[in-house]
Amino acid sequence: MKNKIFIFIFSISLLSCVKQEVDLIVLNSNTYTVNEFFDIAEAFAVKDGKFVAIGNNDEIQNRFKAKDTINAKEQAIVPGFIDAHCHFYRMGLQQQKVSLEGTKSYQEVLDRLVAFQKEKNVQFITGRGWDQNDWEIKEFPTKEKLDALFPKIPVAIGRVDGHALLVNQAAIDLSGITKNTKVSGGEIILKNGEITGVLIDAAMGFIKIPEPSKQEAIQGLLDAQKICFSYGLTTVDDAGLDRNTIELIEELHQQNSLKMRIYAMVSGDNQEQIDYYINKGIIKTDRLNVRSFKVYGDGALGSRGAAMRKPYSDRENHFGALIYPPERYQEIAKQIVASEYQMNTHAIGDSTNTWLLKIYKDVLKDEEDRRWRIEHAQIVSSKDFQDFNNIMPSVQPTHATSDMYWAQERIGKDRMRGAYAYRNLLNRYGKIALGTDFPVEQVNPFLTFFSATFRRDLEGYPEYGFQMENKLSREETLKGMTIWAAFSNFEEKEKGSIEVGKFADFIILDQDIMKIYGNEIPKTKVVATYLNGEKVY
Repeated sequence: MKNKIFIFIFSISLLSCVKQEVDLIVLNSNTYTVNEFFDIAEAFAVKDGKFVAIGNNDEIQNRFKAKDTINAKEQAIVPGFIDAHCHFYRMGLQQQKVSLEGTKSYQEVLDRLVAFQKEKNVQFITGRGWDQNDWEIKEFPTKEKLDALFPKIPVAIGRVDGHALLVNQAAIDLSGITKNTKVSGGEIILKNGEITGVLIDAAMGFIKIPEPSKQEAIQGLLDAQKICFSYGLTTVDDAGLDRNTIELIEELHQQNSLKMRIYAMVSGDNQEQIDYYINKGIIKTDRLNVRSFKVYGDGALGSRGAAMRKPYSDRENHFGALIYPPERYQEIAKQIVASEYQMNTHAIGDSTNTWLLKIYKDVLKDEEDRRWRIEHAQIVSSKDFQDFNNIMPSVQPTHATSDMYWAQERIGKDRMRGAYAYRNLLNRYGKIALGTDFPVEQVNPFLTFFSATFRRDLEGYPEYGFQMENKLSREETLKGMTIWAAFSNFEEKEKGSIEVGKFADFIILDQDIMKIYGNEIPKTKVVATYLNGEKVY
């Protein structure tokens, strides 16, 4: 009997010493879990694409053995970044077009177009990225020089914000527009009674730019994925996709050639698409979530398309405009509220924010946890902040540091008090989702982190930060780029923090953004990006 008891106890002790086999162990790290207590851990284990344990080195080593072990050498690890508002597909397609980002004059734009056409020899020149506010002469360009350089080749190049388009006469002739064409929700800018070539918002739709081929679309998605993984992005919220693109994303996910997790906001510009997806219901896989509509409320501040309650300070009697008639937003909201879908509306100007908040409040009534979002919430009247108590703000901190040089001239000192007011928005809702709006801004999430926390540009201007009363703390900013962004997508139970049971999406950094001197933050590099515990960069 004694021998049997001994054998039983010995067997139990052996079993207790057997280590569980996992796919990956990470040791000696400085891991910011971004859990409820914002705990920092030394080590964690991953199996079947999910975190199975988080703790210190001894705990993990004593419990697990792994096929692969990483010695992080005290490097910082954070959850995979989530960009809560971007244009992933558009940015990918842009890699095949002329890039005009960073141009310092109209002449530089023209030079790039000539060089691009000499190399590519395309039948229709497209591209984007110019910004007249970065030029010495801060005025919209006109098409005369384009006409001289490209008399027969259509040219259509977008402003950096995507809300203005410069076209030549060849493109105008193809479109059929004239100086007398009526536009609702936009503008054909005239000078001395003639078309200048600059089209604002809805007017851009008259230009028939050729659609990309399927192969070009695939390459665009794969190019965008490569860029995003290199910056530690593991989920992107693509703001405004059509059905064809969403179905192509599904196809590439199934083939496993596209691995990026995508929160797809269906473009609400098309009633057929709204009807189709509401009838189809939410589409949810580990990599794709289709459960929201992106609606445009107005244009952009840089092109004076944002709808304002009072005239622009730098253009007499000009208010900007809503993209659609006011009643159209009510129709869309009523249709969406009757479904399980989320409504995410672009709102830059204070008039647009006022109107959309009112509509949201009216249709939502007492419904809780619908997480309807105002995208950008860029200029908000003081009395309207209170209405964000049940509406989630989704903002892009680099917009503040890009616009700070000229924004006050455009809207005046009084309205600036409610502009880029991220602290006020966070205080009302309790969470804030952070993104970039790339390719309007750069993809780099470390610029987001720096802009949110220090509100300066890369040259250190302004010395004491831009409207620092609305800065975010480092902890709040990291949450906004991870767990709060996941929450905005109804995905906080599966991603956004390093916790047991969640997807093993994490990134290793070359320096600790939670501790380093502020000006060093933009220099941070991603050492490695892991999705489902698999190294993808």
